[in-house]
Amino acid sequence: MTAPLFQPISLGNLDMPNRIAVAPMCQYSADDGSASDWHLQQWMSYALSGAGMVTLEMTNVERRGRISHGCLGLYSDHNEAAAKRALDAARRVAQPGTKFGTQLAHAGRKASCQRPWEGGGPLKADQDPWQTVSASALAYDEGWHVPHALEDEEVLQVIERFADAARRAKRAGFDFIELHGAHGYLIFQFLSPLSNQRTDRWGGSLENRMRFMVEVARAVKKAAPGLMLGARLSVKDWVDGGFDTDEAIEVARVLKAEGLAYLCCSSGGNSPLQKLPTGAGYQVHLAEAVKEGAGIPVRAVGLIDNPAQANSIVADGRADMVALGRAFLADPRWVWRAAAELGEEIPAAPQFVRSETTIKHWMKAAG
Repeated sequence: MTAPLFQPISLGNLDMPNRIAVAPMCQYSADDGSASDWHLQQWMSYALSGAGMVTLEMTNVERRGRISHGCLGLYSDHNEAAAKRALDAARRVAQPGTKFGTQLAHAGRKASCQRPWEGGGPLKADQDPWQTVSASALAYDEGWHVPHALEDEEVLQVIERFADAARRAKRAGFDFIELHGAHGYLIFQFLSPLSNQRTDRWGGSLENRMRFMVEVARAVKKAAPGLMLGARLSVKDWVDGGFDTDEAIEVARVLKAEGLAYLCCSSGGNSPLQKLPTGAGYQVHLAEAVKEGAGIPVRAVGLIDNPAQANSIVADGRADMVALGRAFLADPRWVWRAAAELGEEIPAAPQFVRSETTIKHWMKAAG
């Protein structure tokens, strides 16, 4: 009998060969938003991994929406051409059934920052910083740039930027789009009462705070018909008085009604005051709560790197899929190890088949 982790799944109009997803992970290696040779090798590596669902890194819908000067984007013709080049190469070597998606995003008040290995803080005056924007003129933390609070017309313009990027994603050949409503970036800045203190139609009640995300979803769905649409959501702020699970379930219900096919359930990232727990699978209970409360397929994510653990999450019905980030950076062949441990056929390209005995030997020795 096929292990639950390796059973196929359908999300929206897409069929995937297993329940394993590559989580989106920023690489900070783009050139004015355009995918580089680093992305070419990275996406091809994901394509060969055996994961059924590959969600590429946070891809910003306008230049000022980038976290750093090195962040990926889909706001220009060059961005679109570079993404198509890397995606086409990945498809040529991909395992059968692999689906590729782009995570459309805007960093909002967490933009204009250094790359992590350069310090990660706000860009200094001599590092070509830019004016950040957000729901309200509240800095992320002391010493961070104070964002410009978007006017009503400006909010509508940003929504159109998401639609423009969705059109580019469709032309570039992606199978699906994931909206980034997590980790304290712009969509979540509107959702959370910690970062949204507006009194107009975009703030106050949960209905108003979720309006931006809902309107983005509608615009993206209209702009890219045929592409499956999902979202990543921070289910809670981990700060008293912040966005929490009950509100996330209400948002999930609305997004499901708007036609979103899944939610990847993460958390935190919106406040330096967060008291976020750590440990393997520390966010799985959030995915379980959203799945039960909203009846929408969910992806669990967060320090999941053990094949038996990943399999049990799906087997126990706590989530429909698992997404791994750092595990794939550390081991691009994680799916092969999981298959060997769970007694499944290793999804290797024919050029790599002779390595199967080695993988199985390693797993037997580790066990």
